[in-house]
Amino acid sequence: MSIEQPGYQGPAFLSYGFRPFFLCTALFAGAAIPAWALILTGTGNATFLYSPRDWHAHEMLFGFLPAVITGFLLTAIPNWTDRAPLRGVPLFLLVALWLSGRLAIVIPWPTPLVSAVVDSTFLVVLASFVWREITVGKAWDRLPIGVIISLYAGANILFHTMALSGKETDLPERMPLSLMMMLLALIGGRIIPTFTNDHLARQNLPEESASFSRFDGLAILLVAMAALAWTLQPEAMATGGLLVTAGLTHAIRLSRWRGWTAWREPLVLILHLGYGWLALSLILLGGSIFEVGLQTADAVHALTTGAMGAMTLAVMTRASLGHTGRPLHAGPMTVVIYILVNVGALLRVFGPVAGLPTNFMLGAAATAWSGAYLLFAALYGPLLTRRSIDE
Repeated sequence: MSIEQPGYQGPAFLSYGFRPFFLCTALFAGAAIPAWALILTGTGNATFLYSPRDWHAHEMLFGFLPAVITGFLLTAIPNWTDRAPLRGVPLFLLVALWLSGRLAIVIPWPTPLVSAVVDSTFLVVLASFVWREITVGKAWDRLPIGVIISLYAGANILFHTMALSGKETDLPERMPLSLMMMLLALIGGRIIPTFTNDHLARQNLPEESASFSRFDGLAILLVAMAALAWTLQPEAMATGGLLVTAGLTHAIRLSRWRGWTAWREPLVLILHLGYGWLALSLILLGGSIFEVGLQTADAVHALTTGAMGAMTLAVMTRASLGHTGRPLHAGPMTVVIYILVNVGALLRVFGPVAGLPTNFMLGAAATAWSGAYLLFAALYGPLLTRRSIDE
């Protein structure tokens, strides 16, 4: 069902946060990843605010991910608080602020410090908006979201502080990754069983995903403990044990949602696959500490290209369809999007251990993964820029 509200007469593109931010997310991912692959393979060259490696890490963690998070939050918060959404000129200014951050990192001007401040402002503004809406709307059960976004903003500031000081940025890179573990566990735990049950009800099927229980609380607690330990002690054996335990627990949690019952609807199945990547990434990260399985960098990409990539597109496609009045069904080209993002993740994560040539692996993974987002932009862009069909 569309969520458009009467009374708004401005451009449809600025009527809800998911419209501009989902499209920006897709276009940015479609451009930034191929650029990074060209630089990494020695084909391309660029002069950014930071080194190419730090640019890649920063822009995926503090550019790409905040865009899709913002699109989701600006759309979900009105439902949480019963307040009017951010739209029109204020939404345009927020999009412009995000874009200014991307440009300030690519074309540093006039000084590195000013570029860092411009980029850092976006997440600070987003955190302030989230807290205002939670407080005014008395949505106290969403307090963890406000805390996570605030920590995310702090991590970005810390990244710039350390990078401008010539220090390693490992800590502020692990911080948003750990926060994303928590966001995926919290939000995934709400939407996956709900959307699965909705699909089963429409199909008149009796199977139901398990409702929230103490086991889910334990799973969230374990991933929180593992994320904190990995942030502060990334090489400790105890951290490895927590990560593996959390991964196994979330694999069990995922099985309780009975994703196999929704195999006929890819729009639902992709959510389960994305959450499966989360469980797998926790196990692989723990294994890398014990020097079993993949290297740490490859295990991290199971979280980024796998869990975040699949879950991002799962949410973007479903929200774009549902909130513009389209049927909640994934057509053939949407299925291609899901296949591409998972193929890209599989190549990037398991390509090195499979012995694939480095340049081939990076090129193929980047083409598939970024191709999924470019296909989203081509397929869903018209939906995001036009009014909902049920208005």
